[in-house]
Amino acid sequence: MKSKLKYKIIKSRRQYNSYCKILEELVFKDRRADEDEIELLTLLIEKYDDEQYQIPELDPIEILKALMSEHKLKAKDLTQILKLTKGTISKILNYQKGLSKETIRKLSDHFKLSQAAFNRPYKLKDPINRKYKNAALMNTQKRIIQTA
Repeated sequence: MKSKLKYKIIKSRRQYNSYCKILEELVFKDRRADEDEIELLTLLIEKYDDEQYQIPELDPIEILKALMSEHKLKAKDLTQILKLTKGTISKILNYQKGLSKETIRKLSDHFKLSQAAFNRPYKLKDPINRKYKNAALMNTQKRIIQTA
């Protein structure tokens, strides 16, 4: 005879809420005998949370663009905030120039964010390769053959 599992992988919001309620009751009872059950429920709940509420990893430029939108800023506003030229701001926003340490500090101070948000690696597009439609090709250096 097959025994039925008491808990299963969470597949619905209703099941999630039910398991959270059970976990809360077990934790408040504070009994040593419930430790394994508490650990299992915690694991199942965390797994569901991780799957349902994944935050997409944004690169620093996507973060900057989102902040600009949220604060209703334009590229020309960044020239004043960062003390950079319009051309430099354009290159940064178009992935043609990286963020300097000084720029990262200024962005962090202005938007009240950790410098770590802007200090992550991301791919730059090499301007020499703009003619290529494939984004993967744009990010690689091409050999230029000179014809006489």
